[in-house]
Amino acid sequence: MSAEASVDPRGPRFAATVTTVVLAIVLISGWWPLLAVQTVVFALGAFGGLRMAPYSVLYRTLVAPRLRPTSEREDAAPLRFAQAVGFGFTLVGVVGYATDTLVMAQIATAFALLAAFLNAAFDFCLGCEVYPLLRRVTPRDKRA
Repeated sequence: MSAEASVDPRGPRFAATVTTVVLAIVLISGWWPLLAVQTVVFALGAFGGLRMAPYSVLYRTLVAPRLRPTSEREDAAPLRFAQAVGFGFTLVGVVGYATDTLVMAQIATAFALLAAFLNAAFDFCLGCEVYPLLRRVTPRDKRA
């Protein structure tokens, strides 16, 4: 089992909280370079792994040592999928801001914000809920 097969579930909630703040600032201010940074954060988590994600690093080094240990674990695969979905929405947002297509940018950013807020405030990871549904409908073996 890899080191990333399961994670402390408090880490993704921390990351969702930071992400919520970042995306809210982007929507309020329209300062899209910050959205570009968030897009890179999502890309690192989705494609490089959660251990490489900057908010995960912050959680492990600054927050987790101050908390009581937990035996509760969460599968990393749905979390990485959620990061990939966040990457997609924020990338659309960056393209929208960069091309002066503000409605597209704001809608895409708002969707990412909604998903992050649901996780941060209610411990509901939208991407994590979609992940097993997609796994059920996606063929696992193309030889069949």
